[in-house]
Amino acid sequence: MLTILQIFRDSPYYPRLRGGLLALLGVHALGALVFLHISGWQAPWIDALYMAFNVVSTVGFAEVIDVSHGIWGRLFTMTLGFTGIAITWYLFSVFTAFILETNLNQAYRRRRMERTLSALSGHYIVCGIGRVGGYVADELLKTQRPFVAIDTEPAALASHEERTGHRVQLLGDATENDVLLRAGVARAAGVFAVTSDDSRNLVISLSAKQLNPALRVVARVHDRRNVDKTRRAGADEIVSPDFTGGMRIASAMLRPNVVNLLDVMLYSDESLRVEEVLVPQGSHVGTVEALGRGREWLLVAVRDAQSRWNFNPPPEAKVAPGDTIVAIVSPGGRHLLEAALAAPAAP
Repeated sequence: MLTILQIFRDSPYYPRLRGGLLALLGVHALGALVFLHISGWQAPWIDALYMAFNVVSTVGFAEVIDVSHGIWGRLFTMTLGFTGIAITWYLFSVFTAFILETNLNQAYRRRRMERTLSALSGHYIVCGIGRVGGYVADELLKTQRPFVAIDTEPAALASHEERTGHRVQLLGDATENDVLLRAGVARAAGVFAVTSDDSRNLVISLSAKQLNPALRVVARVHDRRNVDKTRRAGADEIVSPDFTGGMRIASAMLRPNVVNLLDVMLYSDESLRVEEVLVPQGSHVGTVEALGRGREWLLVAVRDAQSRWNFNPPPEAKVAPGDTIVAIVSPGGRHLLEAALAAPAAP
């Protein structure tokens, strides 16, 4: 019920309803004062208000204040009744127009989506949920990462929801700042600019970085001549599907077993992935041995704050806050690895 009232308040009919209700209250107050005057100010105020309600609502219960002693009392009673009926019908017409012209189901879903978006933090924003954006969304779903899908086409969002069941989405143009703000760009961890238009991806990268310089932006580029422009606009990484596809085809011929391993990691039921986890500030792990080697993750490398790589690190290798752990993990294993890195020091 509260949501319907909020939807009504956001509609263009709200000012008309508010005006009608104020007029109805004013008629009751005026009627009560006049009936008090007719009674010679002898009747209780509740009787005068009750009399006004009787006349305005046309209920017609007994007259608790006698208006039959003069013509003016009867004329006022008739005028008050006519005015009350007119205002009541006006309010009824406003509410009827609201019901007929407003898609309550769509408005309710929009309000619910706004509440969901306002609660998101550390999420990702996929701008363009077409073929490439759909694959990005699939990967985010498999690895249990929250995200918002944005597209200008309702059919694309509907198809995405039908295929995946994911409902956190926004209809709009991601090149507009207000759309990105509604998607929570100020609290997001990253933005995927993966529309089919290079120029739009450039603008999305620029807008996202201006609204939140701390987030990471990955942009899709078809024409490699636009790579430098998009990078200067703010994209942290540029991906060309054509170039990547060509390399993938060459690798399938030249190094088939490596490609097969990556395919198993991408498409297996266990959803194994090569993930990176940042060692948080205050971590007391200290070494690879202290971190442990569980079945839930397979440590591949450690990258320190100076961008130096230590592949297959030995047990005595240092692990310091700000380093990046690269490991083969499942979605649950990633959470366990993050928890192990953030665990407090043993007493």
